[in-house]
This record gives sequence, structure tokens and C-alpha cells, in this order.
Amino acid sequence: MRRKASLILLALAVFFAALSPLLRWYAFPRLAKVPPSQYQETVLEAKNATLLDYKQFKSVTVPKVTIVQTLKGNVEESRKIEKTAGKDVVVWDSLTYVLDDKGQFVSKNPERYVFDAHSQAPVHATGEMVDGDPVKREGIEFKWPFLTEKRDYEYFDAQSRTSAPIHYKGTVAFHGLKVYYFEQTIPWTRVPFPKAMPLGVTPEVAKQTGLTRWYSTKRMFWVDPVTGGPVNGEEIHQEELRNATALFGQDKITAFSGHVKMREDYVDHTVALIKKNRTLILLLTSYLPWGFLGLGTALLALSLWLEARSRRPSTPAPTTRTEPEPVTA
Repeated sequence: MRRKASLILLALAVFFAALSPLLRWYAFPRLAKVPPSQYQETVLEAKNATLLDYKQFKSVTVPKVTIVQTLKGNVEESRKIEKTAGKDVVVWDSLTYVLDDKGQFVSKNPERYVFDAHSQAPVHATGEMVDGDPVKREGIEFKWPFLTEKRDYEYFDAQSRTSAPIHYKGTVAFHGLKVYYFEQTIPWTRVPFPKAMPLGVTPEVAKQTGLTRWYSTKRMFWVDPVTGGPVNGEEIHQEELRNATALFGQDKITAFSGHVKMREDYVDHTVALIKKNRTLILLLTSYLPWGFLGLGTALLALSLWLEARSRRPSTPAPTTRTEPEPVTA
């Protein structure tokens, strides 16, 4: 019985030991993916910001500028692209909507971002755009890959329609998580006018006046390395209109300047969501692989112990010597 039990335990030890790397290196890359139907809303604020007042034709300081950003998974489009791409694809329709302190419209920037559901690498397909302009992204946007590394990544800048390195700056604690801090600086760059602007101003009208739009930003992200999801994001954002003498009486005028931060309640919501999702990733990459490896090792040790017990020679039972009884006549 011991010999049979040791063979069963040995088979189980081999099974769990083999399952450990299989789960980590085969199952995880195929099972971990961004769902195509994800919806997310984030509100950011820039307090005491400078904003261009188109009615007064001058820059003014306002108590707050609000930026509402939505990401909506387009399931129908992702299925269409998957037929030709031959891979799991996610299509995010994003809208960044800017409001002044009175809730009045300032600008908006729609985007369509197409990417690989597993690696988050961009997938080039018809419909990929920023504010109606076709683009071909290089690098990531909005989300880092699963199991983010301590290195620089190419990050797409929607204003300039170009990609530039976003630099890993270190590991920090944030709301009970160890996260990676990334930073990107876009120097002053001429960028297109938004298609929609206040008071019905159009890009064509702006061009006729000779105005040009320039932009610079320092972009900061705190990223959970397990899920690749940013738990916080900030920007020190600046925009100028140049060649503005005819309209504004000076060559340069500030269109927007402020330190944009996520609103605290949205930070708390994002952190809670990340903590929930990171448990699922850790199950596939750490908890189960290491657990199965430990279980396989324990079963192997038990199997060898039982095998050794079964091979040990049995000790014969001691015999008791009885003295002969005396013979009596």
C-alpha cells in the first residue's frame, strides 16, 4: 500500500510542478486582457488656472477649470478589426471635455485608440484618430502593459500627434500601493487648433487671422506595475496663441495654464478598482504558480518518504524462549 501511495503522490508532484510554469508563461499571456466593453470616467481639475476669455480678448485667472475624460469600449468596432487583425483588439472611444469655472464649454478632444488587448501595443486600423484627424500611434496611451517594467516607454501625445519617451523615475508608495512614477515633458510645440472652440470660432477662422497655437506640458503618472493601470495622473499644462498682435494687441497670449490634477474622489475610486483587478493578475503570475510549485515539492518529499518506508526491511517479531517443565514421576 505504501508503494502504491508513493507512486500516486509522485505523479501529483510532477503534475503540479509542470503546471506552475505553464500557468505563468502560457496561460497568463493568453488569459490576461483588457475587456472590450470597459467604461471609465475621470474628472480632473486645475485650480487658480489662467484661461483665455474670448469675450474680453484677454487672459484671466479663474478659480477652477474642469476636465472630464471618458473612455468607452466600442465592442462592435473591436469585433470588426479582430477579423482582419487576427488578435484580440480593444477599441476605446475617448472624449476630453474642458469647462471653465462657470461650467461653460472651452474645448473638446475626441479620440479613437485601437490596441492589442493583451500587450496594449497599438493596432493600426481604419478609424484611429485624434479630433477627426487620422493618426498612426506609436507607443502606449492611457494604460501601461500588464507587469509594467522599470524602464522608459514611448507614450503618445494627443495634442502634437507624436510619440515621445515617458521616463521611469522611481518606485513610490501611493494609497497603500507600491507604484511606478513616470514623467514626460513635451517642449513648446506648434499644434493644431481644436475643431470645436468657444463662441463658434473654427480652426479656419483662426488661421485666417494668422494665429498659431503652441503647447507644452509636464505629464506625470503613478502606475500600478501589476495591472499597468494609472492610479493617478497630473499635468502642468500650458497653451499659447502666437502671432496674436492683430487680435489681442500682443504677440503671445496665454490660452490656458494650470496644474491639472485628478479629483480626490476619482483617485479613491481608481485605486479601489486597481486593487481589485491586481488580485486576479497576481493569481496567474505569482500566487498559483508559486503555490503549485510548493505543493509539488511537498508531494515529492512525501512520496520519497513513503517509498523509503516501503523499502525498509521488516524486523521479525521477537520470540520468547520457554523453559522446559520438570518431569515428575
